[in-house]
Amino acid sequence: MSTWLEALQTTVSAQETCVLVTVAGIQGSTPREEGARMVYTATQQFDTIGGGHLEWRAAQIARDMLADITPNRRMNYVERIALGPSLGQCCGGVVFLAFEIIGQRAAAMLDGLARSCKEGANIWRAVPLESNDAAILYDLKGAACDAAGAVLPADMFVGSSATHIARDAQGRRWLLDLCQAHVPQVVLFGAGHVGTAIVRMLSMLPCRILWVDEREDMFPTDLPPQVTIDATDVPNAVVGKADPGAYFLVMTHSHSLDQQLTEQILKREDVAWFGLIGSYTKRKQFEHRLQDRGITVEQLNRMTCPIGIPGIYGKEPASIAIAVVAQLMQLWELRAPHHSSVMSSIVTPAHTPQDTPQN
Repeated sequence: MSTWLEALQTTVSAQETCVLVTVAGIQGSTPREEGARMVYTATQQFDTIGGGHLEWRAAQIARDMLADITPNRRMNYVERIALGPSLGQCCGGVVFLAFEIIGQRAAAMLDGLARSCKEGANIWRAVPLESNDAAILYDLKGAACDAAGAVLPADMFVGSSATHIARDAQGRRWLLDLCQAHVPQVVLFGAGHVGTAIVRMLSMLPCRILWVDEREDMFPTDLPPQVTIDATDVPNAVVGKADPGAYFLVMTHSHSLDQQLTEQILKREDVAWFGLIGSYTKRKQFEHRLQDRGITVEQLNRMTCPIGIPGIYGKEPASIAIAVVAQLMQLWELRAPHHSSVMSSIVTPAHTPQDTPQN
């Protein structure tokens, strides 16, 4: 969740105010999922809630909010937007957008959120939609991170796996926003043309990339923050240092090194997925050699080679990268907590930014 959180922290630390827009719920076909976020400042926009007229409308609302911050202005509220002819979009679904004015009062909350993210802990933001009170952080068990701010029972969070809107015992609406710190780690060995193309594409997705090669001069200098370079003379040693549940890709300049890395990776029991670039012939060769070195058939079955989704036959680096990144995305989707939102019972007709707070 780095981009939107970093944008909020940067804005607040500069003594400025911004608007956080969150997809709080969806019905039918929509451009983004629950939990997608966009930050709108006086001069910039960070992240996206789906583009098109939906995002244009959200930016317009955010701009109006920033232009008129008064005591009577609702600081937190939700708006229902139908993706029909009025917006020039044919998705046909409905999006519920939560708008929050984020200023100095949110500094402590943002710091706590950043700490949880750094520690790898998922956390809930509970945002009152019937008042201008600040958001409260809760852990996954429903315990408030600041006991003094606990106002919601733990059972409001139990069994929930995604951002949504809920009502408390008094009937007040809350945005329960699940901020997920855990993102997949991809450990990629090889900084050749294909490896570079894969890293470029992966860097646009929510994941952490550890990029390994012996040749330091092969790495580009303009890398996004989620990419970490390890220009080591001993690539094999990196295998044991990777996180449990990591995704491994091997595509070095040396078949001998590929085999060594493959052996080390297959010996780990906690690898989420392992892909080796190459043909079926290369796979068979490696299988025979590795079995001679004690690797079992069960372990070999955890190796994906060739890599990439079926149906893409181009050998250009970009073509291979598209096929491989698509394969990773399919794996991540299978592991994602899918859900459906039933918003009609909890979202009342939309408030406008001019609504006054309810007591």
